[in-house]
Formats: sequence, C-alpha cells, structure tokens
Amino acid sequence: MDILGISCYFHDASSALLRDGRLIAAAEEERFTRKKHDYEFPQRAIDFCLRLGGLQAADLDYVVFFEKPFLKFERLILSSLQTFPRSHRVFREAMVTWLGDKLWIKHLIQNRLGVPSSKVLFSEHHLSHAASAFFCSPFEEAAILTVDGVGEWATASFGVGKDREIKLFGEIRFPHSLGLLYSAFTAFLGFEVNEGEYKVMGMAPFGTPRYVDKVRKVIRLGQDGSFELDMDYFSFHYSTDKTFNGKFEALFGPPRSSQAYFFTPTSGYPSYFGEKPSNYNELAKQNQYYADVAASIQAVTEEALLGMARHVHRQTGLKRLCMAGGVALNSVANGRILRETPFEQIYVQPSAGDGGGSVGAALYAYHMALGRPRKFVMEHAYWGQEHSAGEIEEFLTSEGIRHEQFGDEDKLIERVVKGLEEGKAVGWLQGRFEWGPRALGNRSILADPRRAEMKDLVNVKIKFREPFRPFAPSVLAERAEDYFALPEAASHYPARFMLYVVGVKPERRETIPAVTHVDGTGRLQTVCRETNPRYYRLIETFGQATGVPILLNTSFNLKGEPIVNTPREAFFTFMRSGLDVLVLGDYLIEKAALA
Repeated sequence: MDILGISCYFHDASSALLRDGRLIAAAEEERFTRKKHDYEFPQRAIDFCLRLGGLQAADLDYVVFFEKPFLKFERLILSSLQTFPRSHRVFREAMVTWLGDKLWIKHLIQNRLGVPSSKVLFSEHHLSHAASAFFCSPFEEAAILTVDGVGEWATASFGVGKDREIKLFGEIRFPHSLGLLYSAFTAFLGFEVNEGEYKVMGMAPFGTPRYVDKVRKVIRLGQDGSFELDMDYFSFHYSTDKTFNGKFEALFGPPRSSQAYFFTPTSGYPSYFGEKPSNYNELAKQNQYYADVAASIQAVTEEALLGMARHVHRQTGLKRLCMAGGVALNSVANGRILRETPFEQIYVQPSAGDGGGSVGAALYAYHMALGRPRKFVMEHAYWGQEHSAGEIEEFLTSEGIRHEQFGDEDKLIERVVKGLEEGKAVGWLQGRFEWGPRALGNRSILADPRRAEMKDLVNVKIKFREPFRPFAPSVLAERAEDYFALPEAASHYPARFMLYVVGVKPERRETIPAVTHVDGTGRLQTVCRETNPRYYRLIETFGQATGVPILLNTSFNLKGEPIVNTPREAFFTFMRSGLDVLVLGDYLIEKAALA
C-alpha cells in the first residue's frame, strides 16, 4: 500500500511516501526550488517521492493532507471578525489567497496528481504532529506533547499514543501560542519569523535573563501547564506584517534593527563587519540588552515547556514522551525536559515542524484511518535525494572541474582527515539528503573542533553569518559520554538528530573549543555506525589520528539559502565560500588545485 503525505501553505512545504507502513522518501520542497522555507504546493518533492518509489500518481492508494483547510479558514475568518476593522488586511488576504486555492485542497490534489476524490484524505494539524512523533518512535506507548505557532485552532495539544492509536485529551487554542510568542520576540530582536528562532536561541547564552518579569507580563503560566498571552501586547492576530504592537515596545523598548550587526562584549567583532565603529562600546552595550531579552524569552519558554511536560506526566503517568511541532525544535528546552521532568525517554523526529506534517499525515492514515499495524521506527534522517557516482562524474567532467576519484574509501577518508588536521574546512556531500532542518553528515560542512579559530573562520569566511551562532559537535555515539553530560547517550534518539543541547564536560571544553558554546554547552549529534557508516568512519579515523572522536558539523549552505541538494549546488556553494575541500561521494576537489 502506497500513501503520499503532503504539507504546505504555511512554511516548509514537504512530501513523504509511505509503503506498507514504512517510510520510503521524505523531502522539503525548498531543497528542489532553492526557496528557503518554500511553502507552496510541493510538486517537486512529490515528484521526487514518486520517482524514488517507482510510482505514477495514479498508483497511489491514498494522498493525505496534513490539516483541515476549512477549519483553518474558519479560524482566520472568526479571528478577523473579532478584531475588525484592525484586521481588514488579514481578512482581505484570507479572501484572496484562501478562496483562490488554499481552501480547495482536495480539488487541487485531484488536478495536480490526477487521483480520484475517494483517495484524498485529511488529518488534523496537531494530530499530524502527534502521529509524526509517536508513530516514528520506538515506543509501544508514550505521552505526546505538540507545541507550535498554530494549526487549525490548536497551538498545543497533549495526549497518549498506544500501539496504532493516538488520543489527544487537551489543547490550547489560538491566539494563545507559545510558538507565536517566541516568533514575536524573534521579530523584536531583528530576525525573520520562522527563520530566526534558532538565532534567538543562539543569542540567548550571550545574555542574562534579567527581564523574565517583563516577559511574564505578556504571558501568564498556569500551575497546570497551561498558559495565556496578554493580547494587548500583540498584533499577530490582526496584522499581516507585525507580530507585536506599541504597548509591547513601551515595555521592551525599540526593536533591534534587522540591518544592524549584532555583537556584545563577549561575542567578538568579526572582520567581515569591517572596522570597529567609533561608538563600538555603546553599540555593544545596546546589543547586550537585546541578548538579555533573548535570554529572558528563552528562559520563560523553557519554563512553559517544563510546566506542560510535567502536567502531561501527571495526567498520563507514563515515562516516555513524544514531542512535535516547531517548538519541539528548541533543543535547549528539550535537554531540560529530559533532565528536569520525570520522563526517562524522549522522542522527537528530525523534522518536528510543519515539514514533518507530511510524514505524520501518511502515518495517521495508515495506522488510525486504516488500522494497519506499526512496522517502522525512524532511526535516521536520510530520506532525501541521492546522486550516483555517474551523475557526479558527469557534472565534474562537463564543467571541466579538476578532481580526484577514490576507489578505496579508507584512502578517501585518510585524505579528508589529513586536511581537517591541517585546518581545512570541508564540504561533504554523501548519500541521501537529510529530512528536517539539520545537516547530519550527508550535506555538511566539517572542520576540526580542537581549533578555536575554526568557529570564527566557518562563521565569517564560509557561512557569512552572525558570529554568535554555535556549531554542532558530531560525536561517535559510544564516545559521547566522555565529552558531554548525557548519560546513556547512545540510547537517546533526539541526540541523533541534533535536538538536545547538553553540557560539555568542564574538563573537555578546552579540548573542543570550536563546538563549545559560550555557556559551556553543545548541540551534539551522536553518530551510529549502522545508520551512517561512512560518516562514522570519518569521525572514527579523525579520532584515531587526534584522540578526539568529534567533528565540527554545520549545514552545507550559505546564509539565506537552503541546504544543498545536488553536486552542482554543492560545487558552486564551495566556490562562493571559504571552503578548502569538497567531497562529492568518492570524488574530491581541492580549491587550491583549481586556481
């Protein structure tokens, strides 16, 4: 049985193909269109999934959309009417975009794919999130917590998954939203909503949570894990372009300019900013305020999530927790939930945001609508497109690119390790690209974590991004506990997907300074031999050479671009950056040899 899941029309559109209950392929549309967070109908992702499955659309048994458009449209209309006339632009936009095509998803799917109406099914937004977590997990039974911006009406839900059933017992509804609260602060701090939330999380350790009391004026946390926003401070429920209003600014001050460089006295001032301004100290002090605000919203978000998780545990009595929704990508909060709640095991799949809804929708249909037994655990994130040796060679040859081909994997790895030891930065493209926003060793930029200067080099000369952004350590799963405060690290699935931030052991921080954040933490990725043997072998060989079985890993893209997919994209990203070496499968290109 072949089931296609689809998610689109908010952000991170995606598609996924399920065959007899097992995932065959999953990909975000942005990897094909090169439009970051592409939210349009994911035709290219669908085409990829069908192609990999050897299918025509007519061969599909079902196509499942990840939410119910009419319920979402109801929320848009009712919310607009409640805040009219301030919401007139929201109302007009809803009429134009939703009455155009967003509302008629069934008809659109029938037209695009040529499938009959009887094959088109719908899940609900937070049920798709729940299914994407629980049905991908190894747990027979688990508590479930979903938290995001907003679905149809719900912004958070909780319940229980058991075998092939999910029951959601409670929810919090729009406009009260932890995801939209965090997004409002993301905008206030000068970053793009649905893109800059990671930047807020990275900025927070440079600050002190001095303004928690102010944040608590805009969100009230209940003893039962519930929360309520004071809507007098926000405008996202009636504005198309602003998430906070004048009262918010009266409380927190003027927003940080999105055009301004961010630096604090402790973050450093990278060379690509140019010469230090004459009023450097004054600007650094101003930025310190924004870092303190970031620390404060991060602290309150963690407090809210801890309260929700504890309530879910009290209600269910279960020791395992599955989490989904965009807020479940807050890896700092995830680490605290593991450490500070009664839950002993947590599962978060690598595309926990809206992109993951396509997998959840397909799994919902297979297990709940059709009652089929579970057969699948998402052990890894490598569900995207792969490029053969022939494709790579054809590209290199057609472009006249000087390269070396290695028929022996050990020799290739030894060569790469030698380059890393020499301080070279390596672009690494292998196998199928990753599902979700993290590069996990198939579309990665790699460097030596022992060299403190690599943090600035990769940020400044390669990624062209903010100097406060941290890098992840990829570590052999069985050696993780030697460096990180994560007992039984190999058993934790979120650590495989770079979804925990944990402490770097104090005695190891000087050993791996390039992947130790300013607060002494790391967003680690544990690497298992069975799920990515070549990447494991690379880290293992680097460990044998240096005594440190860890590599600095960041996504293979430049600022503002999606992670690379094809060899062509990888090469031209390589040429536009300060990368020294590019590895495409068995082929190696050195920039020095191209001069």
